[in-house]
Amino acid sequence: MAEGGNWSPTAVSQDFHDLSPTGVSCDRVASEGKEQPTASTTSQLETQTSDKPYICGQCGYRAAKKSHLAEHMRTHTGEKPYKCDQCDYSASKKCNLDYHSAKHTGDKLYMCGECGYRTARKPDLMKHMRSHTGEKPYKCDQCDYSAARKSTLCQHKASHTGDKPYMCGQCGYRAVYKSYLSQHMRIHTGEKPYKCDQCDYSAAHKSNLDKHLSKHTGDKPYMCGECGYRTARRSDLSRHMRTHTGERNYKCDQCDYSAAHKVSLVNHQAKHTGDKPYMCGECGYRATLKYTLTRHMRTHTGEKPYKCNQCDYSAAKKYQL
Repeated sequence: MAEGGNWSPTAVSQDFHDLSPTGVSCDRVASEGKEQPTASTTSQLETQTSDKPYICGQCGYRAAKKSHLAEHMRTHTGEKPYKCDQCDYSASKKCNLDYHSAKHTGDKLYMCGECGYRTARKPDLMKHMRSHTGEKPYKCDQCDYSAARKSTLCQHKASHTGDKPYMCGQCGYRAVYKSYLSQHMRIHTGEKPYKCDQCDYSAAHKSNLDKHLSKHTGDKPYMCGECGYRTARRSDLSRHMRTHTGERNYKCDQCDYSAAHKVSLVNHQAKHTGDKPYMCGECGYRATLKYTLTRHMRTHTGEKPYKCNQCDYSAAKKYQL
């Protein structure tokens, strides 16, 4: 966790000690109306309370340090005190500003000895190394699921709790994280904040821009140790590795179906629920998957993002290219 900057208590709350970190953390405070705690759970709660005395009054998130709560509160206030001195970018955390600043300086000090991947931040290198080691340190306390990233575990836990507090007012989509809802809203607004500095391409998601940039640079830092497959995105490598391991982590809770990819499970589960949460604001078309709606929207916008590198042909769908 990055250290807090010059934080003003008035920017968050007069009664700071009555607040707790926000959230969409996995460490949610139990809400009223649930079963009476046993001696065991009471002991656990007392331990958690003593270990994390700072609580957010808006969402129940708890923190061990006052500075961690101050950082968390910015997810509610929108405060971004860390300013880039070379452009108009600002961030709620210093570590995010440091990461952004590397785009200006090109400074990537941390390198993977396995595949040559470089990054501006040590935590990013540590996360990257798990793609080689297969380490999954984040364990679910309700089943045998484990994850390489904490955010992935939190997402998984929502499958047990059903806790998705952030809802889209346009189509009813619900999200575990506020940031996921913000990304989802771009489907409705058409916002594409991530700009390519080498052409006029723009993207709604940073991962899409990173993938696009590899077309200019040829940079594919993520490599499979089994077959030499290389890719521009870590998530693509993780998916690829399942072709070697046969791993199918995504289980249907209504039948014995399992899938290697989450999108396949979501698509399958719609057969049980009939749930199609993604809706087109233009014509009312509904889809099970976000990317299916994204493709559909191109019938309205005329967007053809897939370009042929040998002629001026472009297509709305990758398979058409």
